Amino acid sequence: MEMGSDGPRAKRMNLAAPGIHEEAPPPMPAAATAEATDLEPMVVEKSQERPPGAEKDEEQLLDRISSVSDHILGEIISLLPLKEGARTQVLSSKWRHLWRHAPLNLDFRGLPTSSSRCVRVSDILAAHLGSGRRLCLPGSHIQCRADAVDAWLLSPALDNLQELEFYFYGRRYRAPDLVLKLLLPPPESIFRFSSTLRVAVISNCYLTDDDVETLRFKQLRRLALVHVKISEVSLHTIISVGCPGLECLLLSTISGVRCHRINSPTLRSIGFCSSSEELIIEDAPSLERLLYPEMNETMQTMVISAPKLETLGCIPEEYSGSKIVFGSTVIQGSRINSLTTVVRTVKILAIHMPFFDQDIVMDLMRCFPCLEKLYAKEINESCEQKRQQKPPNCKDWNLLTSLDIRLRTIVLRCYCKTYFQVNFATFFLLNARVLKSMTLEVESCNYNEHFFAEQHEILQMEKRASRGARLCFTAGCHHEVSGTMHLDDLDSTDPFDCGC
Repeated sequence: MEMGSDGPRAKRMNLAAPGIHEEAPPPMPAAATAEATDLEPMVVEKSQERPPGAEKDEEQLLDRISSVSDHILGEIISLLPLKEGARTQVLSSKWRHLWRHAPLNLDFRGLPTSSSRCVRVSDILAAHLGSGRRLCLPGSHIQCRADAVDAWLLSPALDNLQELEFYFYGRRYRAPDLVLKLLLPPPESIFRFSSTLRVAVISNCYLTDDDVETLRFKQLRRLALVHVKISEVSLHTIISVGCPGLECLLLSTISGVRCHRINSPTLRSIGFCSSSEELIIEDAPSLERLLYPEMNETMQTMVISAPKLETLGCIPEEYSGSKIVFGSTVIQGSRINSLTTVVRTVKILAIHMPFFDQDIVMDLMRCFPCLEKLYAKEINESCEQKRQQKPPNCKDWNLLTSLDIRLRTIVLRCYCKTYFQVNFATFFLLNARVLKSMTLEVESCNYNEHFFAEQHEILQMEKRASRGARLCFTAGCHHEVSGTMHLDDLDSTDPFDCGC
């Protein structure tokens, strides 16, 4: 997911039947509040009558954390952001030395901007007496501050480093080809952690064949290559040989590679956002998630062997030149051109459409007959433009309703009750017999009781095929269907779920 500030906290409301809403309990009446306040002196007075030995027991209970070993406390501190970890020094004399000896969690973005952050990084590394857990630096420093980066990486404070991230600034990680061609190799010290790293984000550099040939990340589980120049042979070597335990892989804006070939017995999740022409999943027996944060208009994906693939998306219907091939089944854009192979393992699908079209979804469900969760979004147009669109020629309703629909969850983004949206939502409510929930993401101005009741009537909730289905609403959610851009998203069971 693209890094940025979080949007306002999303709200949620469910409608099961007319007049039945799930809401928070009403606030306590004023009289009850006053009564509770009057009881406070009584409680305090009673609490002052302590049995013999109670005070000693309470002190032992409050000081129980002091009995925890320094090693465990250090591990806990290392999980905190830099600023909060440093603040633990003022808690007590026992805690004063812990942060400087705990595994270091140093994120450049967490340093104050009031003074030179590069100087602060040097000072922190020089003063730290423990080992390193996580280091996060701007990827641009590899090019413009190579000497400083080299000195930092050689610091004893980073011994046994487990997570190294060179993050990249830029929308969708795009960059001109000329810029990519001018990238320089990273300092050699970046590879001294090859035996301990478990997470690596490498960006804004040129990985040469000589560097990659001897590279072995034995412990690496998650890897992201962003805005990187690398040869096709070297990339294949990293995936199939250099990282024998790799589980999550993010490839974004890769220069020098026309065809990406995936051969890995351990990979569980792949995120792909590149201008390359081909992605071939040759042998990935553990692959569960294949994600396209942003697909190239002419991207060709061929899945030869991925027997555990459960999550797929986001498939853009507007790119008619893109293809996804399963065996001899061809999905062009989001339409089935040839259906001879059925993929029963796929249970979660995310798609983009010019307008909500149940014909497209039903065709895709013929290819993925066990589909349980659908995330759908219309391409970026205003609600007014969507309302002015003319209805397309749809397939016969009776033909569509005769198909078996196993969907349990449907999420519709940017819902504003246009003709296509209402028709799409109504179709699945009336025909999905095992549906549990349909969530409509609405604008903040439509998040009100009147709009909820109106949609309840328009979508014919009383006639829904699944009596247990619920109609839910969210507002203020900024989690894009195509927003998966971070390793943490790739490691999620459902990367398209905003969690609101």
